[in-house]
Amino acid sequence: MARLVDISPALSPRLAAWPGDVPFARALRLSLDSAEGVEVSALSMSSHAGAHVDAPSHVIAGAPTVDELSLDAFYGPCQVVAVDLPPGARIRPEDLPGPLEAPRVLLRTGSAPDEGSFRTDFCSISPELVRHLAASACVLVGIDTPSVDCFDAFPLASHIALAEAGISSLEGLRLAHVPPGIYTLIALPLRVEGGEGSPVRAALVERPSGPGS
Repeated sequence: MARLVDISPALSPRLAAWPGDVPFARALRLSLDSAEGVEVSALSMSSHAGAHVDAPSHVIAGAPTVDELSLDAFYGPCQVVAVDLPPGARIRPEDLPGPLEAPRVLLRTGSAPDEGSFRTDFCSISPELVRHLAASACVLVGIDTPSVDCFDAFPLASHIALAEAGISSLEGLRLAHVPPGIYTLIALPLRVEGGEGSPVRAALVERPSGPGS
């Protein structure tokens, strides 16, 4: 039987937010000992909290919003690729350890290992890599850092390149526990009308490895 591997960080007040962005908070509105007899809470957070999708409208005026994105990119075969680079490096095509074998690529950099503290020297994606992914018929790229661009990037060249190439992106993934290889990705965004981004519950489906699996 195939096994699901969770690659989303927990949404909690301990999750570090991008500096200046809205941190996650959960406020209890009703409890089980209330007259209504149910527990109900309200959530407050950035649309870019934890594992999330960036819609093209995040960086390009008039571009598709998250509710207008096809879900096809967020479900299907994917490849987890480990890259070993110094802090702050932008990943280039020559940094990939081998050829791409799936139309969805998740980059495991290990450069943002502590979900409870925000570090600015995480690895990111270069526009050259975006062009390489586009030439390889890639439909989605994900990364285990807060952004596909470096912390102080302006303009957000890789965000813009991905949007123009029609490649969807996932940021803030947890991949440290995931061996490189081929999986099935499930990471559907919420249908937020007009939204420029959305949290996802991202998971990988392991491929059966033997008889009777």
